[in-house]
Amino acid sequence: MADRIYYPNSELAAKAHCGSMAQYKQMHEKSIKEPEKFWGEIAKEFYWETPVLDNKFFSYNFDITKGDIFINWMEGATTNISFNLLDKNVKNGGGDKIAFYWEGNDPDDYSRLTYRKLLEEVCRFANVLKSKGVSKGDRVAIYMPMILELPIAMLACTRIGAVHSIVFAGYSSDSLAERILDSKAKVLITTDGVWRGEKLLHLKSICDDALEKVKKHGHEVQSCIVVAHMRRLSNPQGPANCGAGKTNGVVKNGTQTNSNELNLSWDDDRDCWWHDEMEDAEPSCYPVWMAAEDPLFILYTSGSTGKPKGVLHTTAGYLIYAATTFKYVFDYHPGDVYWCTADIGWITGHTYVVYGPLANGATSVLFEGTPFFPANDRYWSVVDKYKVSQFYTAPTAIRSLMKFGDGLVKKHDLSSLKVLGSVGEPINSEAWLWFYNLVGHGVCSIADTFWQTETGGHVITPLPGATPMKPGSATFPFFGVLPELLDEDGHIVEGEGEGYLVFRQPWPGMMRTLYGNHQRFQTTYFDRFHGYYCTGDGAKRDADGYLWVTGRVDDMLNVSGHLMSTAEVESVLAEHLSVAEAAVVSKPHAVKGQCLYCFITPNEGVTFDKKLQDELKKKVRERIGPFAQPDVIQHAPGLPKTRSGKIMRRILRKIAVGDKNVGDTSTLADEGVVELLFQLRPQV
Repeated sequence: MADRIYYPNSELAAKAHCGSMAQYKQMHEKSIKEPEKFWGEIAKEFYWETPVLDNKFFSYNFDITKGDIFINWMEGATTNISFNLLDKNVKNGGGDKIAFYWEGNDPDDYSRLTYRKLLEEVCRFANVLKSKGVSKGDRVAIYMPMILELPIAMLACTRIGAVHSIVFAGYSSDSLAERILDSKAKVLITTDGVWRGEKLLHLKSICDDALEKVKKHGHEVQSCIVVAHMRRLSNPQGPANCGAGKTNGVVKNGTQTNSNELNLSWDDDRDCWWHDEMEDAEPSCYPVWMAAEDPLFILYTSGSTGKPKGVLHTTAGYLIYAATTFKYVFDYHPGDVYWCTADIGWITGHTYVVYGPLANGATSVLFEGTPFFPANDRYWSVVDKYKVSQFYTAPTAIRSLMKFGDGLVKKHDLSSLKVLGSVGEPINSEAWLWFYNLVGHGVCSIADTFWQTETGGHVITPLPGATPMKPGSATFPFFGVLPELLDEDGHIVEGEGEGYLVFRQPWPGMMRTLYGNHQRFQTTYFDRFHGYYCTGDGAKRDADGYLWVTGRVDDMLNVSGHLMSTAEVESVLAEHLSVAEAAVVSKPHAVKGQCLYCFITPNEGVTFDKKLQDELKKKVRERIGPFAQPDVIQHAPGLPKTRSGKIMRRILRKIAVGDKNVGDTSTLADEGVVELLFQLRPQV
């Protein structure tokens, strides 16, 4: 069943930006052989204060044996992203068009923001940032829920040339502090709190803890700007959503906690309310013209050594790549309503909630809630409410919703849908088919997208009007992307086969470096195979040339779309005074895709019991975030190690799933530990 080919809907293909495989192949070939010409034509759709020079359009070095790695696109050109996303759309007559429909955690909370109003609010907040001493090149940390102030804050940074560093508002204070310290952020933007489903998160308190930790390490954030989100929800007379007004009856039933009840601590020298600062701010702000390769944002992703990596994206290349992937992969047309459920704290939210859609003048849904609140049909009710045409979500969400049966989907009118998207991890064929047949009524194309924080945008993906789909396959490369499969020795795997997924040449939206650590950038992505960018993922190619991403090949886990390293979790576990040693592997999970399975060797005299397990789970939650909480913690009096002391995680993965076919154990210092670990394995 999974090998069956599903062809694009002929009606969709007839109107698509790319309507056939022949057109795709022609465009892809041009993008590879003539990248300057291909991307140069796309660049003409945007505004450049200083034009792009043809002779400096594209240069790079991917081979570490030939010097430092570098990637340059459109050198010499200058532009401003907020100008292209906002001013340009307003000047072209789109000022009254809805940029975002905001849908709150509670269905009674909703609002909307036009392009004209968004431009005004961005300019106001850009002036607020300037009043706080923020200028070109300064870093601004953002720790916020999915409210309209978040894209406003991002775009205000781009207006004045500041570099934003968004931290997902589910990370712990330790994780937030680590990211603020690494970026040396001058300002932090947050909210008083937020409801996630029925759970109240005290974001300001988390920020206070983080800022204390930052101060102890010798760095001080000058200003913390706080959105009174809880006050707004509980008090209809409180600050309106970004000054947008309570359009369409944005009211609250009064049951939510307000700011006063959160017992906020306040530092008058540092903390200030967003609405107070915005009150007298001017609604116009001349844009700072940025060089093509000037930094745009930093986004931290887990590293295999445990220390987060500050992925750095630059201005011009990211703009045209985000815009182009959004246009073609979702086949967006005027009048469509697009919805990506991802949090802006992740790269998916950066590229496909904010930058890509706005660059195309799109109307999007910005969703604060969860799929399960107030009922398990929330996604489908939102699609129905806004008549969503493109819906982009994660396999984890799809698998979670499948277990509630078909009835919740069928009670809503989903006939507006044209394109369904999947992101974050490979989607299993069962979930793909449920998504296609039930949600998409067998007529929606599914864009099963593969990409990374580092790639900036989609790199392997079907195009809705062109690509025949196979459930579970990311299919073919996007324009400008040239993938290869390599074996262990770096030899190219031709035809059918499996190997390391690498890329031969850069595309405009690719990361340029790791913030403050170019050496780590080179070592992490280019050391393994000279001349290629290594994704860290494996893939296979079938007889028809389709690519199937098989998952991480290093010590990384993908839990509900959250990428994290085993080293990061092991480091936290080992800090517990009762733990002598910890080893973490991934275990398949029906909903999350993968979950954390931890092996703990207690110190001598320590009892391994539920109390210790609960303490360890709590510690991981607090240090990394709730999404990182281990599902299983197993007692391990010893670990399978080679004579040189290296832990054989291959064997631990076998134990985690109960598979006694562990293969060769002759290199182990103590082969008996394997059978002991099988005996101690909990029944899960």
